[in-house]
Amino acid sequence: MPGPRRDRPAVLLLLGALLAADLYFHLWPRARRELQGQRVPSPWGCPCRRRPPSAGTPDPRPPPRARAAPALRRLFAHPLYRTAPPGPAEPLLGAREALRYYRRKAARWNRRHKLYREELNLTSPAAPVPLRPEASWLQFHLGISRDGLYPRSSPVVNRLLRDMQEFPTISADYSQDEKALLGACDCSQIVKPSGVHLKLVLRFQDFGKAMFKPMRQKREEETPEDFFYFVDFQRHNAEIAAFHLDRILDFRRVPPTVGRWINVTKEILEVTKNEVLQSVFFVSPASNVCFFAKCPYMCKTEYAVCGNPHLLEGSLSAFLPSLNLAPRLSIPNPWIRSYSFDGKEEWEVNPLYCNTVREIYPYSNGNRLLNIVDMAIFDFLTGNMDRHHYEMFTKFGDDGFLLHLDNARGFGRHSHDETSILAPLSQCCMIKRTTLLRLQLLAEPKYRLSDVMRESLLQDPLAPILTEPHLLALDRRLQLILEAVRKCIDTYGEATVVANDTTQPQAPASDRAKLDT
Repeated sequence: MPGPRRDRPAVLLLLGALLAADLYFHLWPRARRELQGQRVPSPWGCPCRRRPPSAGTPDPRPPPRARAAPALRRLFAHPLYRTAPPGPAEPLLGAREALRYYRRKAARWNRRHKLYREELNLTSPAAPVPLRPEASWLQFHLGISRDGLYPRSSPVVNRLLRDMQEFPTISADYSQDEKALLGACDCSQIVKPSGVHLKLVLRFQDFGKAMFKPMRQKREEETPEDFFYFVDFQRHNAEIAAFHLDRILDFRRVPPTVGRWINVTKEILEVTKNEVLQSVFFVSPASNVCFFAKCPYMCKTEYAVCGNPHLLEGSLSAFLPSLNLAPRLSIPNPWIRSYSFDGKEEWEVNPLYCNTVREIYPYSNGNRLLNIVDMAIFDFLTGNMDRHHYEMFTKFGDDGFLLHLDNARGFGRHSHDETSILAPLSQCCMIKRTTLLRLQLLAEPKYRLSDVMRESLLQDPLAPILTEPHLLALDRRLQLILEAVRKCIDTYGEATVVANDTTQPQAPASDRAKLDT
């Protein structure tokens, strides 16, 4: 009978050491993180960690979202932000019709994806993309109403932002603008095709879609003084900041937008079926993966965007419902700017231009002109001079709200206030009472606009989104808006200038005093 093996105790000691190392280095840190997460619950549902702000490759793990800040909570708890709309909210979509339409689209996409894999002789089976009725993007679509793109206290928006930031992509393609330039789609639905500003449509594992705009400029870079607004680069952080500002102003007309690190190789190149998009990828001399816009102009590698080496930050804006399901009108802005180097529009030379606009339907009655003023106030705060068109859902008729889309040319220069953007307000001298009261509230020290914006933007994974000078510029521009309103009231009287757009509670005493000044 063989005797005991002499190496057995050494094996047992080695196994014990490995087990102890696993407990110390893997299981114990995980348990400690979970315990810490239980002590400080995150309002976003998970105790994640923020990416390190180093110049190297960013941490691919999801970063944390900041807890709801006191000033932001106080603002949204104010009576001006808690009043119910007059009457039941009219939904944009019917739930049954929308589900039936999107199920057909999902089935068609799965069939095409299967054929694509068969053409490439890919033997591994691809699981079909399911359409879940509880998906956040679908619930966002079903929550759009006459009152806005989402209810004030909707938990769906936060869930949608989290899903867009975390879900893997399953396809990538050019936007309709780029396809129009290449002659691959109907240009009648395109507002202003432009290949200068690269943007892509990404589809996620829940069948939701978002518009991806990559980082083209650093946050601290200002637009040069000699740049025209129509040749300026677009900024991904401006899209993110515009969504937060729109929500703070209670307009709710900008689709939910969030920042994200995208792996351009795995999440764009390897999932796209577009051969043209595949052909514009290359590796730079610095070994970074880059791609550029394929268009009739600006199709050069010097206009490319590059990862580091694969990761690239950008903004993701949730798609609105399909045009087949919810048609939209694209209408030229009455205060459109000249897109030439030396031309001027009538409103730029005629201070009485608004009198002409008031005589034109649909600006002659209803809320359309007031909504234009809202849009001008929003654009002035962001510094966006590129509002050549606006869109609105046809279902809600002439008094429907205007969509504040394509805000990437905002926040270009914090040192300059382009007061010409306020022409609709200064020339027409009219404003909604609800808009004015919220602007006055955001001018108070307790609810200062720069403070609530700073706290709101900390919730984004790419924070900081705006530099401090841009945040302080918001306070300065807000005072200029209120000064313009005061001048109008001094000239025409409050009853003429301030329109009672909805049934609202009586303004606080401090607000009534401001209106009387």
